[in-house]
Amino acid sequence: MPAPRDLVIVGSGGFARETAQLAAVHPGWRLVGFCDDAPATHGTVVDGVRVLGPVDETVERTVRRTDAQLVVCAGNPRDYGSRARIVARLDRLGVRADRYATLVHPAASVAPSCTLGPGCVLLAQTVLTASVRLGAHVAVMPHVTLTHDDVVGDHVTIASGVRLGGGVRVGAGAYLGAGAMVRERLEIGPGSLVGMGSVVLDDVPAGQVWVGSPARFLRTTTSPTQHAHTISGGMT
Repeated sequence: MPAPRDLVIVGSGGFARETAQLAAVHPGWRLVGFCDDAPATHGTVVDGVRVLGPVDETVERTVRRTDAQLVVCAGNPRDYGSRARIVARLDRLGVRADRYATLVHPAASVAPSCTLGPGCVLLAQTVLTASVRLGAHVAVMPHVTLTHDDVVGDHVTIASGVRLGGGVRVGAGAYLGAGAMVRERLEIGPGSLVGMGSVVLDDVPAGQVWVGSPARFLRTTTSPTQHAHTISGGMT
């Protein structure tokens, strides 16, 4: 068995902590620590894992000068564009795509015909059945089922318990809330948000929030660029 690879997690909120627990039970990874721009977190220990310091400094010291891998674990329904912004910032720092880890929990089931982009995280009890394609930096929470021929764009967040029928297309940067269900062959537009527990029976246009059963238009989304470009322990 190959030696475990060092891993640094960007962020120290809920999603980052869940990813740390994944790394703890996966023989392929050795967690070095979190990095976070919130000064109050620096030097603290979260769930037994140290916050090493701010992101730029940690990337320079721990990632650039070693062979450590990096994974970005930020974003929540109030600012689900944060992960894409952080990745863009790391790109400007010279972090290449091959430095991003793809983490799959040992209790996840991923069919051999599926493909996962760099920086994806699949937590426990997720199932990808056949020919599912995930873009880069996709977050898949526990007990998600993605069925045949689903295509998920970059920086999408799929919260716990989501179910997608076959052939669903999810646009870049979308957020699917916990327990949402999407009928087969529908399209969820880029940057859109589907509320928790929603049942989606029609295409969701880009940049819209849909909620309910059946899901209906609620409002347009807030542009992710309106949020501050920080990485905070408050992000989950």
